[in-house]
Amino acid sequence: MVFIWLLVPSAVFAQSYDLILKGGRIIDGTGNPWFYGDVAIRDQKIAAIGKLDPSVADSVIDVKGLIVAPGFIDVHTHIEKFDLSVPTSGNFVSNGVTTVITGNCGGSRTDITRYFFQLDSAKMSVNVATLVGHNSIRSEVMGASQRIPSIEEQARMEALVEQAMRAGAVGLSTGLIYTPGTYSETSEVIGLARAAAKYNGVYASHIRNESDKVHDAIAEALNVGRQAGIPVQISHFKVAGKSNWGRSKETLGYIEQARKEGIDVTVDQYPYIASSTSLSTMLPSWVFSGGKDSLMARLGDNGMRKKIISEMVKGVKARRVKNYAYAVVAMYEADTTLNGKNISQINKLKGRKTTARAEAETIIEMMEEGGAQMVFFTMNEDDVTRIMQYPFTMIASDAGIVPFGRGVPHPRSYGTNARVLGHYVREKKVLRLEEAIRRMTSLPAQKFQLRDRGLVRQGMAADLVVFDEKTIMDMSTFTDPHAYSTGFAFVIINGTITVADGRHTGARNGRILKGPGTGQSY
Repeated sequence: MVFIWLLVPSAVFAQSYDLILKGGRIIDGTGNPWFYGDVAIRDQKIAAIGKLDPSVADSVIDVKGLIVAPGFIDVHTHIEKFDLSVPTSGNFVSNGVTTVITGNCGGSRTDITRYFFQLDSAKMSVNVATLVGHNSIRSEVMGASQRIPSIEEQARMEALVEQAMRAGAVGLSTGLIYTPGTYSETSEVIGLARAAAKYNGVYASHIRNESDKVHDAIAEALNVGRQAGIPVQISHFKVAGKSNWGRSKETLGYIEQARKEGIDVTVDQYPYIASSTSLSTMLPSWVFSGGKDSLMARLGDNGMRKKIISEMVKGVKARRVKNYAYAVVAMYEADTTLNGKNISQINKLKGRKTTARAEAETIIEMMEEGGAQMVFFTMNEDDVTRIMQYPFTMIASDAGIVPFGRGVPHPRSYGTNARVLGHYVREKKVLRLEEAIRRMTSLPAQKFQLRDRGLVRQGMAADLVVFDEKTIMDMSTFTDPHAYSTGFAFVIINGTITVADGRHTGARNGRILKGPGTGQSY
């Protein structure tokens, strides 16, 4: 790609556009077929689309043979850990992502005003919107207590949700598989969802179970939407565990039936057969009640330790596997030499048996040393493909900002969108290219009410990606994850070129995107 710099004296005529992308195939984000055209940018917005005179632009990029599409919107991210220290967000922007929605799975900042101030100061490369997390709200009000809230505590939690919505949160998220969210009853969640619904928010849920009890967990999420009168987004939609492979036909049926009933429910998905979350999810949730000190006391008590291991072994048997070989360490701060190894391999290194009971002991020891981030191989490719083909499935990474070279993260951190476009669109033909782009752009923009994003349309924010559909491909793998995708020529965020010829320019022109309830009061 080359820049054509047109230097025309201002005395001759005024420049009309800052930049023109010339001669590309435009996929506008609606799902409609591509068309040839030029895209002009002025003052951080799309100023014109069509056959444009290049002489009226400060600069022109010839994008003939490339696709021009709206910037990708990743609706399920967890950027909070490195947002302020790595604001360039390289793993996202190099994969065509121009906007992220964070605060998912029940975990967020609770003071949204302060969080937005911090992000503004950090000057992010990507645009950021956030949900407010139920787990974080509950922890602030109730600590790690395993009980139902008092009337006063429930009111305080709902007030904090309303405060977050007025500050600009786009909705409420839950992580009902994590503590302390797992301790909550549905009525508690409905109360908080109603608070978010007052401000036209979304309810995004990491549901309570994604394996044997997935039906009940989906039903709970739909019930929250029904009772609270709030749109529902089910996060990283999947069916986990070998005993559940094939059940995506059933679970998608639940979603479709709910839509026919009138519930505004959609889902998101990452295109991999492995998930990634904390090692702590491998222990019974009751172990964490009361906080870290209580946890360590339980792990240190011989009788309690035996009970924990017994429950863990029962869980392994229920998954119809013999041990924890499906669980791979992504990042273990206490001993980074174990990164990339599964629990069975770790036991072999320690000279231990590879039985579920012996490996459960190793997991508990790792928890005592601070825990770890894990990757779990529990899904089936047929289910992944079937969920991807559902028209109301968005593409999302479930990733955070990754410092390049650190740990062994899930490859979704680097390759989610490119994997869909390269592997599932070009190679497997699971989706049309235009439809895949819709799932990454206008569909999430509509759901989360990002009203000036998600389309190549005059007057919209100039968030754009330019890529080669013939070469776009994810390069990140489970064994070698720190690799940027190929095929992205340019990524433009708010009119600023942030990726050029596949390389981050260092630009940090992201914006805070606030929800529709900002500044409102009831």
